[in-house]
Amino acid sequence: MAPPAAAASAAPAPAAPARTAPAPAEESCTAGTGPYQRELEAHLGRPADGVQSPADCAAVRTFQQANGVRPADGYPGPATYRVMTAVAARTDPNAAGDCPVRAHRVTCVDMERQLLWVQRGDRVVFAPVPIRTGRDDQETRPGWHEVYWRSIDHKSTLYDDAPMPYAQFFDGGQALHGRPGDLYAHGGSAGCVNLSVPDAERLWDLLGEGDAVYVWGTKPGTDD
Repeated sequence: MAPPAAAASAAPAPAAPARTAPAPAEESCTAGTGPYQRELEAHLGRPADGVQSPADCAAVRTFQQANGVRPADGYPGPATYRVMTAVAARTDPNAAGDCPVRAHRVTCVDMERQLLWVQRGDRVVFAPVPIRTGRDDQETRPGWHEVYWRSIDHKSTLYDDAPMPYAQFFDGGQALHGRPGDLYAHGGSAGCVNLSVPDAERLWDLLGEGDAVYVWGTKPGTDD
């Protein structure tokens, strides 16, 4: 008689659960005290003592990461402060009523806070963004203006072919335009209203010739 069939092979033992590698620890935040330390501390709900702590640094870095500030290193410098000002103004940039309300579009240029937004009536149609206006002796001219000429790939005829992408001229040689690189270098523009290139592109897509521009206030650090 034939021997009994061999027993079926035992089912394989369940595989050991995969081991998840621990998440890498976030680098410690070591940036020092910055020129806008108190302002960032107050905005972020930190003790506003004007002295950077590791917790302050981490809070500033988180803000930078959330709002596209580069480098996101926790340092409370000019770029982070200007973005903070724009973020704080988003709910109601015209709360003080400095930019005249009209039925048509008005591009509002607040030199005191270094902000630009666009409103139509009481509705904001382009949220506030950081800008850079003119330095001493080359101040951006205040008052009512209108966009009279647009040049998408413009280069300056006065300043060594400096790039002025998405240029929208509103008063003589002064224009709303993008500034490649550091928006806050050299303390101020030569009179134009500088925006980041992405913001300038978005503004280009919104405005057209004949759009109103209203400029007021004094850029911090310049004479009245």
